[in-house]
Amino acid sequence: MRTSYLLLFTLCLLLSGMASGDNFLTGLGHRSDHYNCVRSGGQCLYSACPIYTKIEGTCYHGKAKCCK
Repeated sequence: MRTSYLLLFTLCLLLSGMASGDNFLTGLGHRSDHYNCVRSGGQCLYSACPIYTKIEGTCYHGKAKCCK
């Protein structure tokens, strides 16, 4: 009986991790906005972009700016 509860608990943990969608979609090939920013030569900043750079997008799910 304990084994069945342990298996059920493990299954619930796995499904709850996939239900969030973030990690699940990233695992399927969708890249995070932070990855795309840094990959294209940008820099993720919570503050304003430095002089001679401009905002090219967002990072951390829209909480920061991607400056290039």
